[in-house]
Amino acid sequence: MKVRVLSWNINSVRLRIDSLLSIIKEYRPNVVCLQETKCPNDQYPYEEFHKAGLRNVYSNGIKGYHGVSIATNLEVERVEQKDFCQKKDGRHLSLTVTTKNKPLTINNFYVPAGGDEPDPEINDKFKHKLDFLDEASAWLKSKKNKKDLILLVGDLNIAPHENDVWSHKQLVKIVSHTPVEVRKLEKLRSSYDFIDSIRKFYPYTEKVYSWWSYRSKNWEESNRGRRLDHMWSSPELDKFIKSTSIEKRVRDFERPSDHVPLIADFKF
Repeated sequence: MKVRVLSWNINSVRLRIDSLLSIIKEYRPNVVCLQETKCPNDQYPYEEFHKAGLRNVYSNGIKGYHGVSIATNLEVERVEQKDFCQKKDGRHLSLTVTTKNKPLTINNFYVPAGGDEPDPEINDKFKHKLDFLDEASAWLKSKKNKKDLILLVGDLNIAPHENDVWSHKQLVKIVSHTPVEVRKLEKLRSSYDFIDSIRKFYPYTEKVYSWWSYRSKNWEESNRGRRLDHMWSSPELDKFIKSTSIEKRVRDFERPSDHVPLIADFKF
């Protein structure tokens, strides 16, 4: 049994539904995880997913901001939504789907960006980001079972490695690459002993990005990117992964998101 998972910060699902449908048609994912859907649940384009063959669609959205969703053509055993920091701000959704071996749980996260100033004493948005990561780490750790198949995907809004940003020296004090954020992200990763599935196939010696700012007139030529989007597999799930990819060419679509999709292929 082959399972393909696609994860993408779409930056408005309704605005980019045509691009998404073309991606689904081309890549034929079994599971589509979106972040920053910017769409309340009652206005989500469920029918478009149904027509594309993804019959089970779930959304945790709010009006105008944030929001995550998961669509799949696999049998769904369980759906869970977790709110962190006592905020109902559409930042998490998980599905447990049926595979040939055992159930696979996919956690879709959209971690707060954190604002501009990397100081929780003066920036509430940055404090929220750090608190969110702490709560998510504790929540995942409380669920830990070494035998479970767990996949964590999403826009985690942190580029942890020096080669996950275009310039470590220039960005080390910029939100998304500061030492405190990197430590918090590592705490999240180690909460379940997750394996970085992107870096399993893209060595750390290689500069790898999934996001390029809209501010750059020629994003590809300047190539000032960051790897803010991630796919992590639990140790048991890692046994079944066959490949991952970052679909950079999607950044050049008409009216693109500033993020590009990630894809992981599993064989059970």
